[in-house]
Amino acid sequence: MASATRNGRSEGVAFIHEDDGRITAIDLETGVASYGDTKSEALAMLAEALELHEGGGEPVTDDDLEELGLDPDAQGETELPEFMQ
Repeated sequence: MASATRNGRSEGVAFIHEDDGRITAIDLETGVASYGDTKSEALAMLAEALELHEGGGEPVTDDDLEELGLDPDAQGETELPEFMQ
């Protein structure tokens, strides 16, 4: 849990035990969260989410999309949600 503060914000990780049995891990400094079936898995997923949040990882390419069976040039057929417009 939170153990110190920096710039008035808590540091550490909070865990929430969800009704479906999963555990959510929340980085208290950034607000980034992820989940897993155990605390260990939730922390591992949170570490990956934090890396991506901080600009790590590789960008998705057209080849990546095609490998997943997606057409990189396809246009969505539904409107974007209001918050994305």
